[in-house]
Amino acid sequence: MKKILSLLSLAVLAFVLFYINLPVINYGFTGFAFILLVLVIVAIVFSTGVTVSQKTKQVQLAAMPSKFLYVLAAILLAYCIVLPIATSLKMFRTDSYQKLIGDVKNGEKITNHIAPISIDKIRVVDENLAYLLGEKILGSQPALGSQVELGNFCIQKVNDDLYWVAPLLHSGFLKWFNNQEGTAGYVMVSATNERDVKLVQHVGGKAIKIKYQPGAYFSSELHRHTYFNGYANDGLTDFSFEIDDAGNPFWVITKYAKKIGFSGKDATGIIVVDAQSGVITEYSIAETPKWVDRIQPLDFIEHQLNDWGEYVHGYWNFSNADKLRTTEGLTLVYGKDNKSYWYTGLTSVGKDESAVGFVLVDTRTKEATFYKQSGATEYAAQSSAEGKVQEKGYKASLPIPYNINNIPAYVMTLKDDGGLVKMFAMVDISDYTIVGVGNTMRETLTAFKNVYNMADNKINPNSVSNKKTVKSIVTRIQNDVKNGNSFYYFKVKDYPNIFVGSSQISNQLPVTIIGDSIAVSFDLDLEEVIDISTFENINLKGSMKSK
Repeated sequence: MKKILSLLSLAVLAFVLFYINLPVINYGFTGFAFILLVLVIVAIVFSTGVTVSQKTKQVQLAAMPSKFLYVLAAILLAYCIVLPIATSLKMFRTDSYQKLIGDVKNGEKITNHIAPISIDKIRVVDENLAYLLGEKILGSQPALGSQVELGNFCIQKVNDDLYWVAPLLHSGFLKWFNNQEGTAGYVMVSATNERDVKLVQHVGGKAIKIKYQPGAYFSSELHRHTYFNGYANDGLTDFSFEIDDAGNPFWVITKYAKKIGFSGKDATGIIVVDAQSGVITEYSIAETPKWVDRIQPLDFIEHQLNDWGEYVHGYWNFSNADKLRTTEGLTLVYGKDNKSYWYTGLTSVGKDESAVGFVLVDTRTKEATFYKQSGATEYAAQSSAEGKVQEKGYKASLPIPYNINNIPAYVMTLKDDGGLVKMFAMVDISDYTIVGVGNTMRETLTAFKNVYNMADNKINPNSVSNKKTVKSIVTRIQNDVKNGNSFYYFKVKDYPNIFVGSSQISNQLPVTIIGDSIAVSFDLDLEEVIDISTFENINLKGSMKSK
């Protein structure tokens, strides 16, 4: 009877451990073996009977466990400790770690990869601000806010617009128990417009019920649902909430394998789980739907890039020759091909302020391109922007690289202690002393271009975009004072855009009037209001000659 109870207890313990921990049953993963080791140790304890002698009052072992259990315990212990060290230690597998990222191509100019962008498409809402805005809209509906909480925000393109999207999750066991059909929708926050915040509860006229989620319990818990539906043998990570272009909610989960013994995690594909019905669809990397923005987890790429830079000359490179490391972390950006990329700067080991180059890694295929272009690290750019408004005490958000008129520049927000955006900043990646700040993105762009144009002797002229020159007649002109500088807005005959320039561009601007013939040059721009690079009043030039 005791043996039967022991076996039942062991079976119950095994079920609980597997049900809770969901260990991957495959070579290279130690979770399964560790649970077996715990069960074997418990079995040894159960099989060792303990009695107390009534005469001597001494504890005695009534029986000895089977030798098989000891051998099995030793094997499992070796699998969990010895084998991972022998097959995965970086000292022994340096070359494998260094090459795990794959072939890193050399790029010419990073502006060839990052698309020119209109200022109304620049990301001005970061994840922290998205969470604040999401909490605000959730709090406007007390009945809903008391039942759910916001999940993690994931940035993604939805019909070519950039959004932060987060699911509504159960806020506790009782909330889940009383609402097992699922939570009512998700929150969308525009990454380019902080006023565009949506609580989405219906798609195609049907109510959204997110049943499968990390915050659920038992069979509704997302990882457990996938594990017991055919994925107990696969490494699963990066459970990201994404919506397709129609607004239907899904969970995108990265499948991965261990490529270097028990280490070297590498993405092999994805599984897409319908957040409402639980239907699971598996895709290879090549077959993944276009609406899925990322397959490669950020931490995988960060580790692989650091190993690529660290072991460039093997493990025993004590002089740190040619060693590289990533800077402030990875940022999601979009290229000219409308694909998403992980972006990071690379700096020499021991150097903090200056990057020796920048890397773009395709978030789907892991194709990596290295641009050997010196410039400011993200941290240096943040410090430069904060220094511009140091009297206000604002803090800069994580910089996002953009192609501003063929000028690689960091764009960031400047926030107060409450996390609210107060100003914007642009910093030239090549020279972080070139900084423009403003209360609007329009002001910031104008200020940045003015500083940039006045610093022509400091930067490589080849990095400046092709300029267009227009000769025409002024039809309107008006001045405006911003941040202590005078700006002149004017229109010319037979050209649709509005031009703007400061008195620092030309001392002829303040005395220009309607009807004057002028010549202006400017960068090819996507904006309605175009910043001029040079200005010449032909009338004034002619009157000076006549004198």
